Amino acid sequence: MSDDTDLIPAPRSVGGNGTAAPHVLDEHTALDAPPGTDRVAHWLRTTVGQATRLPLGPGTDGNRIRLRVRPGLAEEHGPESYRLTVDEHTVSIEGASEAGLFWGAQTLRQLLGPDAFRRAPVTERRTWELPAVVIEDAPRFRWRGMLLDVARHFMPKDGVLRYIDLLAAHKLNVLHLHLTDDQGWRLEIAAFPRLTEVGAWRARTKLGHRDSPLWDERPHGGYYTQADIREIVAYAAERHITVVPEVDIPGHSQAAIAAYPELGNTDVIDTASLEVWDTWGVNPNVLAPTDNTLAFYEQVLTEVLELFPSPYVHLGGDECPKDQWRASPTAQARIAAEGLGDEDGLQSWFIRHFDRWLAARGRRLVGWDEILEGGLAEGATVSSWRGYAGGIAAARAGHDVIMCPEQQVYLDHRQAGGTEEPVPIGYVRTLEDVFRFEPVPPELTPAEAARVIGTQANIWTEVTETQQRVDYQVFPRLAAFAEVAWSRLPAPAERDHAGFERRMTAHYARLDALGVDYRPPSGPRPWQRRPGIIGRPIEGAPPIV
Repeated sequence: MSDDTDLIPAPRSVGGNGTAAPHVLDEHTALDAPPGTDRVAHWLRTTVGQATRLPLGPGTDGNRIRLRVRPGLAEEHGPESYRLTVDEHTVSIEGASEAGLFWGAQTLRQLLGPDAFRRAPVTERRTWELPAVVIEDAPRFRWRGMLLDVARHFMPKDGVLRYIDLLAAHKLNVLHLHLTDDQGWRLEIAAFPRLTEVGAWRARTKLGHRDSPLWDERPHGGYYTQADIREIVAYAAERHITVVPEVDIPGHSQAAIAAYPELGNTDVIDTASLEVWDTWGVNPNVLAPTDNTLAFYEQVLTEVLELFPSPYVHLGGDECPKDQWRASPTAQARIAAEGLGDEDGLQSWFIRHFDRWLAARGRRLVGWDEILEGGLAEGATVSSWRGYAGGIAAARAGHDVIMCPEQQVYLDHRQAGGTEEPVPIGYVRTLEDVFRFEPVPPELTPAEAARVIGTQANIWTEVTETQQRVDYQVFPRLAAFAEVAWSRLPAPAERDHAGFERRMTAHYARLDALGVDYRPPSGPRPWQRRPGIIGRPIEGAPPIV
């Protein structure tokens, strides 16, 4: 049987189920869900059941959807593998784990057609039919992520929950929340209330690229209470998604310094005069390398660990200008006392301190590839964003790597050339470009390549100020990225882009049903454009390094 199921991401194998007839779901269809499958059963009843208005009540006989966890499936394809079998009488989903079972349920939803992605039926009566198939599937990578920057423009809690559902629909399993930056602090910390009283709000916002003369004069801000975060984390866990928090240090910290000026380099500048930053770019105001700063962030991270059970905690480490440290007697004394050599060593000192601190509490530090400068902390995982070079160096040094090069998978970058793209930023990266992205550099040995634990697409929100704008930048390219992260694709030049485009035709209907304001293949709709707001086009990307 040819694969005419139009599934995204593409499964490992799809075959016909002999001469079996299609399976029809109706009001008598039961959900056979033994212990260990409860969360998947609940998800099916509250999503597929809501869209179809089918009760999917308990039962083990007759017309049924049968859920089973089969650990033995993991022996060949890993803990997230699943097998979906459909015949005239039974739909069987077997997962190597509950996560695998959940991904199989997502595939079932796709097979039912785009109306299964709605929140209520659009017709009173219709037939819900599944083709007779056998699908065997498993992901290529164990880290399949998306970064959502809620620091530059705050996304209310409901929007974050919605994006968790969108990630789950694409079999992505990591939501990296960028919670702090120069332009805002978005996480309630009980020990330091001014982080949100002061740090969560800015007086105005630059419109467009930082070279733009335009301003939005409205105050902007918002933050998540600790109860909000617990809800977000629990909601994600039910969908087998890990929420990885990012608290950026020692750069990208002006919002924190505005709230607590003693965190900055007080011997160099008047930190008490700083406010939450209202524009974009690399900010010169960085944390002071003092014992007070370390103790402050240890307390912050103590609360972060209580809220986020993720084994990984991201501490940024990127774009940290060293000018204030060069001018600071306090910083220079720290360099001399610790024998750090220079300011790069001082940045490494910051990261190494918290690498040890997190490791002592059973967690692992993740940082952007600048944490390689001055020496890489022992247990650190590297997010390689400035190209492949940082990831290659980290993998060769025996460190785990998440590949997220800006030249390939920064989704805030524009999707086409020309002037119609809203606030055109950075490199042109089309849907096809993302589809042909390869996370594992060919120059790595097999042992080094195994250090690439996954890949991640990043959406930064300097110029994506609303959910509608985020949707436009993320979709449809996230569908192509999901295929790269999940499916075992051939080399980039050999990938079947025409076949992917055909499957995307069906997938656009799913996105429509989900209410996603994606970029159409023909270009932006009139209301998606942002005339007069200046971006920074780069006509050609430099070589990837």
